[in-house]
Amino acid sequence: MPWSLWSSPPPSGPGSNDNHSSSKSNGTSTAPSPAREEPLLPPATSESVKKRAVSWNESLNATDWAHFAEPRNWVPTLLVTATALGALQFYRSYLRRIPGTNYIMPGFFRKRSLLGRVTSVGDGDNFHLFHTPGGRLAGWGWLRKVPKDRKEVRGRTIPVRIAGIDAPEGAHFGRPGQPHAAEALAFLREYIQGRRVRAYLHRRDQYDRVVATVLVRRPPLFVPRRDVGLEMLRRGLATTYEAKTGAEFGGPASERRYRAAEEEARRKGRGLWAAEKGGGLFGLGKKKEVESPRMFKDRMKATEKNG
Repeated sequence: MPWSLWSSPPPSGPGSNDNHSSSKSNGTSTAPSPAREEPLLPPATSESVKKRAVSWNESLNATDWAHFAEPRNWVPTLLVTATALGALQFYRSYLRRIPGTNYIMPGFFRKRSLLGRVTSVGDGDNFHLFHTPGGRLAGWGWLRKVPKDRKEVRGRTIPVRIAGIDAPEGAHFGRPGQPHAAEALAFLREYIQGRRVRAYLHRRDQYDRVVATVLVRRPPLFVPRRDVGLEMLRRGLATTYEAKTGAEFGGPASERRYRAAEEEARRKGRGLWAAEKGGGLFGLGKKKEVESPRMFKDRMKATEKNG
């Protein structure tokens, strides 16, 4: 047999043992690499299949209304909200301090009253009121003090015109004063200044004052509050308000009471009506016609107009 056949290398191919023998000669063995395992997932349930079937937009806008069907889920929120709104409304209506006429809401007139302390009396039928909402229950007088200095109360009070009456005019703006003007002013100051009064609001007048029926409690304290305007009419220190338009009494019943009180004072010759009864012993002196505050103001205007 020729030597060339024995010396030729064995055929190479995929089935040859060259790699195996070379691995042996290198002293290492090559193990087959294990296959990569995928994580096991649970089988899809019918609910997940349904969720996948819903579009993204529908899922975003979906609302679980079943949550609101349970009262325990919405009743507490509703109660807290209603309580907060009610407390705010109560504060605005009853506990908010009103520092001036411009802060009075239109709905207050003819429906509400203001409790406050009289800080000054400027004339026989008007004064300034420092509003104290809630009164003593809200701490006024023992926790919250009412300013007494004029500088402290300036711009913080409500000017009030007593409804239904007209007191004699005092001397001001270069005009002379009427008889009994000083007596009317002195009585009103002694009667209400520094005291707590309740003003029943009717309207605003042309001078930005609040026209109101004013009640005050005087000793003894168990006696009901007294109508300030009515008391002045009974003493003959004012007349019923006279005007073609704009006369405010607080209602027909109040107007009847006021006119009856004025008539009684006139009949008995009290205050400014004493001149009609005449002076001297047993009223035998000369009787005079009484000039009402309205007549006095009209005469002063006519005099100033004529120069």
